[in-house]
Amino acid sequence: MTDSAPDPARVPATGEGASARGGAAGGATWLKACLNGSRRPGDHPALPLTPLELAEAAREARGAGADAVHMHPRDEAGSESLSAAHIGAAVRAVREACPGLPVGVSTGLWMTGGDEGARREAVRGWAGLSPGALPDFASVNLGEPGFEALWHDLRRLGVQVEAGVWSVEDADALAATGLECARVLVEIIGGPADTAVPRARAVLDRLAELGVPGPRLLHGEGAPTWILLDEAGQSGLATRIGLEDVLHSPVGDPVGGNAELVRLARARLA
Repeated sequence: MTDSAPDPARVPATGEGASARGGAAGGATWLKACLNGSRRPGDHPALPLTPLELAEAAREARGAGADAVHMHPRDEAGSESLSAAHIGAAVRAVREACPGLPVGVSTGLWMTGGDEGARREAVRGWAGLSPGALPDFASVNLGEPGFEALWHDLRRLGVQVEAGVWSVEDADALAATGLECARVLVEIIGGPADTAVPRARAVLDRLAELGVPGPRLLHGEGAPTWILLDEAGQSGLATRIGLEDVLHSPVGDPVGGNAELVRLARARLA
């Protein structure tokens, strides 16, 4: 099946010209700020939830050195949402605050209580958004049922896809589809920090063995976060940092917010 081409006005100019390994085209490590994730209100004093808070967090992260942002827009109660109203409001606010900054969102199946049909219906509702309110890219987790249909829905909207690969099995699933993506996200979620690098290497090696195309972005969540950021930098891969992944510095100190995490990451990646 052939996907429709994205709207050239919204294709991210930064990072998409990177090498197949995932590094930035200009030599510096391509770094995405993940602003909030699934964290609950109150998990951190600076956790951005509303469109205005996300816009300010994105502006600060960009100033600290982020090349793009990823966010989980929320509804009025602070819960994650895929509805066009909430996606559009958050994306529009970030675009107004940060012209030209690539903006991405999650499509985690948990947001619709595991209901594949409800997720597809919500994402298809994005068709009513203006180009400026559509995200540049959206992450799709290969371990979730219905990922391939959702992938095609996003491409028909002109939204690029980041493939969330958490395991060797996910790598196999991605290769079996033959689909191409903007980035392959090699995501090591939790688990012991001392096994994070071998786990990541197993996934990266499997992707290479299968000839899966697309630049790689390597990151961890929880204990492996800083170890895998360092590994990404040493390997020439793109990476990410933000309150979605970690709430503390590499030495365990609390951080003020996303911008501080980005500054710390940039210092380590220099």
